Order: sequence, then structure tokens, then C-alpha cells
Amino acid sequence: MSKKLVLMDHDGAVDDYLSVVLLMTMEEVETLGVIVTPADCYIQPAVSATRKILDLMGRSEVPVAASTVRGLNPFPVLFRRDSFAVDRLPILNEKGTIDTPLISEPGQNFMVRVLQDAAAPVTLMVTGPLTTVAQALDIAPEIESKIQEIVWMGGALNVIGNVSKDMEPGQDMSAEWNAYWDPIAIERIWQTQIPVVMCPLDITNNVPLTVEFSNLLAKQRQYPISDLAGQCYALAISQDYYFWDILATAYLAHPEFYQLREWETEIITEGLSQGRTKVKSGGRKIQAMDKVDTAKFYNYILEQWAK
Repeated sequence: MSKKLVLMDHDGAVDDYLSVVLLMTMEEVETLGVIVTPADCYIQPAVSATRKILDLMGRSEVPVAASTVRGLNPFPVLFRRDSFAVDRLPILNEKGTIDTPLISEPGQNFMVRVLQDAAAPVTLMVTGPLTTVAQALDIAPEIESKIQEIVWMGGALNVIGNVSKDMEPGQDMSAEWNAYWDPIAIERIWQTQIPVVMCPLDITNNVPLTVEFSNLLAKQRQYPISDLAGQCYALAISQDYYFWDILATAYLAHPEFYQLREWETEIITEGLSQGRTKVKSGGRKIQAMDKVDTAKFYNYILEQWAK
């Protein structure tokens, strides 16, 4: 059975790095590259951390590229500075050198080239904003036919968003951060015929980082991946934290864990609700992860990181 071709695009938050780790453990997937979008991070440490993680995983053949896109609504500095902390984790700096190559061209151009050169349609695994994908489509519209589907962690359909009024005064809390960073980019994707599988807050709210999970992870510290995950999650211990990107990424290997539901949607691109992924009759059809077998999901993550 042929492997699923995947190109990953992440934006440098704690759970993005662990999604890279998870992706590298999947025997069902052939990863064509990893792109870092400069959204929930600072790009230099985020790219550095990504390359070090691929080295740790023994996957230095997977190229990394840095996107040069910009969003409309920057992530808070408090969120973005985690990229510096992850880049300096001891487990990622024992070797002292980095072997994983950094592509010289911008990530959006790298995406175009990978899709053009791919032997079959490619799944885009996007755990940040959709801006790099949108710009790649603007550069080379013909690549739309080479995208099998976009699996995207983003949006909030029937729950409140996570862009709080404390962080962004004047907003109505209907938007999720990956959507809010650049709602115009989502609208660009929505104008295509590319199948979209969303992992919205509606479902990620059901998979928190729990004390029980952390304790089980601690018992696996002899495994480098579990040790890295534990160090990463320690950065998030002071806040409510969920398996946002991990939940979306696990879908690639085990779609049978999930139930999908079709929605008709529109994207609000301005005003108090900008970034809202609104359910609207007659709107653009997407598939959204609606339910997940949480026990199977948590067990899967622990098993994959015990390597």
C-alpha cells in the first residue's frame, strides 16, 4: 500500500513542534517537507527548533523552509516567545550541530515546487494559519489540482473562539487564533475546490492536557520523544492547554478515530467578528472533525511517543 504524501505547514507553537514529532512517527505517511509560517512564533528559533527535532527523530532528510508571509493580526508576544524556549531545550541541543537542511527559498515558493514535483496529489497538514497556502496558490494557481486535501487545525464553528477581549479589545470572541491571524487567506482557500477537513475548537475542547496524561507521559521519560514532549508541556503548565494540533495531525494516521460532519460555512474577514468561521446555509462546504474516541486518541499518542 502506497504511503500518503504529506507536506506540513506549522506556525511554531508548542503543540506544532509536537505535531512534527507525531508526524515523523507515522509509518503510513511520506513527509515531503516541513514549512514554518511566522505566526505563533519568532521565525528564527522556530525554524531552528524544527530542524533540531527532525535531527532528534533521525529524519534529517526532511527539508525545512521558512515562509515569509505576514498576517493581519499578530499573535501575542507571550505566545510567540515559546519558540525561543523550545529551541533551547536541553534535549534538542546535546549534539551541538544541525543536519536537517534549511531550504533557501521562501516557504510559499517551496510549497509550490513540492506540489508541482509530487508524483501524486499531496495532503497539506496545516496547524497554523492558511496564509502560506493562499500565497502559494496566488503564485501558481495550477497547484490546486495537486492538493489532495487540506487538514487544518483552525476555526470555531459552534463554540466561542479563543481570541479573548483581553488580548484583542473590540473583538467579539467568535474567532479562533489561526483564523484570526489572517481571515483573508481562509477566504482565498474557500474560493477553491480543495477539500478541507477542519479540526475546530468544537472538538479540540474535548481533549485537554490532563494531569493524568502528564503522569503517564512522565513514566515514559526513558524514551527521548516522551522526554521532549514532557519538557514542551511543562512550558504550558500554567494555562489551560489542549491537544489542538496533535488532534488534527493524528487524523492522518487514524481517521477511523473520528466522526466527520459536513457544514456550509462563510468566513468573516472584517469588523468585530473577523476570523469567524461561520456556519451559514448555502456557504462553502467543508468537513469538520465532529467527534473523536478520546481513549483511543490518548493511547495512540502515548504509544507513538514511547519510541
